Amino acid sequence: MSDLIQMILHTPERTWQRQANCMGVDPDLFFPERGASTREAKEVCRGCVVREDCLEYALANGEKFGIWGGLSERERRKIRRRRAMERRGISEAS
Repeated sequence: MSDLIQMILHTPERTWQRQANCMGVDPDLFFPERGASTREAKEVCRGCVVREDCLEYALANGEKFGIWGGLSERERRKIRRRRAMERRGISEAS
């Protein structure tokens, strides 16, 4: 394992990554070309024990590309928008 990868995985806030289903899977699967299927990547995420940690990491760090926590950027954008509205006290029905 490269020194950079080891440093990233041993950073306290990212220790969850060592338990991820995607460890050892080709990263290209999680960064499909525009318009390509995300089904296989999401299937890897489906039963992952750290799926929520992964999703929260992506949301907190503004990850704009790839599948994180089983969700695409479009799906994460909806969550960020909903949370922002909730913080402002605005309901989606408004």
